[in-house]
Amino acid sequence: MTTPPDIHGLCPPRFAAVKDAFAANFTGAPEGLNERAARFSVCIDGEPVIDLWGGWADAAQTVPYGPDTLTPVFSAGKAVMALLIATCVERGLLDYERPVARYWPDFGQAGKEAITVGELMSHQAGLPGFAEGIEPGDWFDRDLVLTKLCAQAPMWEPGTGSGYHPITIGYLAGELFRLVDGRTMGTALREDFPGLDLWIGLPESEHGRVAQMRKPSAPPSLGALDPIKRSAFFDRGSSPGPREAVEWRTAEIPSANLHGTAKDLARIMAVVATGSFEGRKVLSAATLDAARRERVHGQDRVLPFVMGWAAGWTANRGLEIFGPNPAAVGHYGWGGSCVFADPEVKLSAAYVMTRQSPHLIGDPRAVRLQQALYSAF
Repeated sequence: MTTPPDIHGLCPPRFAAVKDAFAANFTGAPEGLNERAARFSVCIDGEPVIDLWGGWADAAQTVPYGPDTLTPVFSAGKAVMALLIATCVERGLLDYERPVARYWPDFGQAGKEAITVGELMSHQAGLPGFAEGIEPGDWFDRDLVLTKLCAQAPMWEPGTGSGYHPITIGYLAGELFRLVDGRTMGTALREDFPGLDLWIGLPESEHGRVAQMRKPSAPPSLGALDPIKRSAFFDRGSSPGPREAVEWRTAEIPSANLHGTAKDLARIMAVVATGSFEGRKVLSAATLDAARRERVHGQDRVLPFVMGWAAGWTANRGLEIFGPNPAAVGHYGWGGSCVFADPEVKLSAAYVMTRQSPHLIGDPRAVRLQQALYSAF
């Protein structure tokens, strides 16, 4: 795309720099990552204040990217997964400080009996992949995946540091949620937050609305590879596929295949910033403090960063990938998508795009938008 597309949506004069940055990402994006289609949405105190979109939903540039276009956000969906677990804590169904095995006895095998819910959600359980490997299609057999994870010993001593669980955390958190709530995360998302165009498990009737993705030109850099990193990212069966297939889109994998709009991701993340959703209290101050606090900080065993994890969200301290405030939390997704919540200014935001980059976190297009956003405060 050599000329900028028409930019649509909401952006008051106070945030003019954001609209300029959004438009610039189509023709002069950092590192030449010019957008094909993108959307950036922001809520303050739960109210939408910015919602910008532009570009084409298909590679042939015949279908405009519009307000009803769905975009796969991959691991950015973990932010919603973490919120759903927090709702169980709020209702007394879970406690971050109690062992997972208290709620899920089968999990407490092979040295995992003491792993707490908070350690699981902060990627400290030592289960980033499969020690013996699986086939890509095996991921669609949920019972098989859960049986293998329950039987497997941790790859490091649980609670001694983080190691990002790219896909497995969705099965683990999803099953824990199902056991205490009685519903799948996909069902709970639809029932507890009605009206949001967010899907964990996308019905075939909605597949025609999904934007076409352009994969990264290079794989992400993880540094020196070891068995832990290989199991998480590079073994043959380290992830399901293909990611455009009907089976992939319809499966419920809370860690990896949420489809949705930036506007509704920003709206649901307002709960993490304020505790409320459209005037309804969802999380108390005590639950928010427990969910958002940093539970581990240091060199991650999978990702090549010194970083911190809250109960399912990446902590911003030391990274500044979710704006300048250390209290912010959020998550990036494969290729650049980003969602975050900043309780200091009661702000929530989401960036989605169709041209993917090799950046694991801190995609420069998202960071440019954040910098323009915070310049208005």
